[in-house]
Amino acid sequence: MPAPLLWLGAAAVSLYAGNKANTAYLKRKYVVDSMPGETNHKVKPRNGSIVCCGIYGVLDHSGIWVDGNIYELSGEGLIRCISPSRFLGNRSGRTIYVACDTFNKALANPGVCDIVKSQLYSMLEYNLFKQNCHKFVAELYAGYELDITSFSDLNTYLSQYFNTPIRWNLTHIK
Repeated sequence: MPAPLLWLGAAAVSLYAGNKANTAYLKRKYVVDSMPGETNHKVKPRNGSIVCCGIYGVLDHSGIWVDGNIYELSGEGLIRCISPSRFLGNRSGRTIYVACDTFNKALANPGVCDIVKSQLYSMLEYNLFKQNCHKFVAELYAGYELDITSFSDLNTYLSQYFNTPIRWNLTHIK
């Protein structure tokens, strides 16, 4: 029984180390100015903003801010609208971050709100590596299918979409 726990621990350490290396790469390429947790600046999300929270210090979960709630792709594949406190529920993150430009202005496309609202309660075949929350968010912005599999890929896409390095700032919401 201890062997699977060791493998799980080794996988988590490997993923954590890979995330740290990837963050350094994104900063060198000026795709990301600051990652979640690296700044104390607080910003109010706008309708259509991209938000995220941490999951057990290893992964990130993303969604779209609409009228004080967050639209997300759940791990069951359900597109749902939840409160900020529920977005953080059952995750290790205690804070929601919002994607901003280098001037700390929340990045948003209000047109995405109508699109995501029209998909409420739809189901997708969720897959952690192929069809996850980051892909869902990026494709709402793009309007077509993208090859997004990670938070890093989402940052790269958002940086290109908004033509600015991404700064993940705290929200005033907990």
